Amino acid sequence: MPPKKAVVEKKTLLGRPSNNLKIGIVGLPNVGKSSFFNVLSKTELGIARNYPYATIDPEEARIPVPDERFEWLCQTYKPSARIPAFLTCIDIAGLTAGASTGAGLGNAFLSHVRAVDGIFQVVRAFDDSEVIHVEGEVNPLRDMEIIQTELRLKDIEWVEKYLEGLKKTGRSLGSNSLADRARKEEIATVEKVLKTITVDEKDVRKADWTNKEIDVVNNLQLLTAKPVTYLVNLSEKDYVRKKNKWLPKIKAWIDEHNPGDPLIPFSVSLEERLVNMSEEEREEEQKKIGAVSALPKITQAGYASLDLIRYFTCGPVEVRAWTIRRGTKAPQAAGVIHSDFENKFVCGEIMSYEDLHEYGSEAAVKAAGKLRQQGKPYESEFFVPNHRRTLSDFCSGRRRHCVLEVWCMICRGKTCISL
Repeated sequence: MPPKKAVVEKKTLLGRPSNNLKIGIVGLPNVGKSSFFNVLSKTELGIARNYPYATIDPEEARIPVPDERFEWLCQTYKPSARIPAFLTCIDIAGLTAGASTGAGLGNAFLSHVRAVDGIFQVVRAFDDSEVIHVEGEVNPLRDMEIIQTELRLKDIEWVEKYLEGLKKTGRSLGSNSLADRARKEEIATVEKVLKTITVDEKDVRKADWTNKEIDVVNNLQLLTAKPVTYLVNLSEKDYVRKKNKWLPKIKAWIDEHNPGDPLIPFSVSLEERLVNMSEEEREEEQKKIGAVSALPKITQAGYASLDLIRYFTCGPVEVRAWTIRRGTKAPQAAGVIHSDFENKFVCGEIMSYEDLHEYGSEAAVKAAGKLRQQGKPYESEFFVPNHRRTLSDFCSGRRRHCVLEVWCMICRGKTCISL
């Protein structure tokens, strides 16, 4: 008999198990956070002022995620409506040294950070005598140290308090029941978390955790467990010439303290000029200066940092991108459209975007033998469900063992969708 295949345990993701995740803009005051939020969202919601704490209450906006595949699908199907994937972004007030102890409304602002699922950390690397700096002078390395320290200190305070409560209730634990053993394992995991951020001086997201430990970590909702994307705000001159004295030092700091975290240089001053131009004017200006907007790259990086992916439903009525977390099984991915899709899922008819793009139509993909059926264990990637079944097919019960056919909540008419 052939040897049994080794079963590889699927890694649980850090963070909330949800498709509706948010990313927050974090940094010291006057580094360009609200200005960045305004150009990213094409709004004036962010209060950009030349003094600290101009922003108190967080502002929220949904940012379309640029995607060449989505644009091609819209050109191919020519739908009446087009709905891209969105990244929900929150503008959070600036943090200062001592925020973890309440300085500068720090407790309120850190609670806003706790409420998001990922972090855009804006770092100032431009000199401008007209824009004050709360620390007196521009020093990105010091600023990153301040943010990291404040987030860790708040986590330490939270974990110590939580661990104390666990130990109080765990003094009478025996060793026989499953509940007692689970509680002991939870205490051991929380102690490991505390050691990680105090003794090891590491952010929680950078430690190695088992799936059981990740369940405990996720329950704690720690600030240092959230993914971070570093956005370095340069002057327009430095961004265009792709040169700044701080960039190599910032990269070295990230490699030492948080290896693997992405770093994206951009220029708020350039983005503010480009955002008010027409598409033709913007393209002409980018050709003229030899640099392009970094906003599409930033949006895509933020979306990916949350472990979000998307699949598409296509037809003449609508082309739509549906957001799911990486590793989501087909029934749960279908349930994003409607709960009936998940509850009654049998199997799905799947085609990849690459095959559809190569062959040009669903019929050609099927003729080439590239249309495939996938069952419940299938992990969704980029697949295109197609609108083509009639309601009579569903009502008569035909094909019910082949594909799921339910009311189409996209067309809202007497058609059905196959997944």
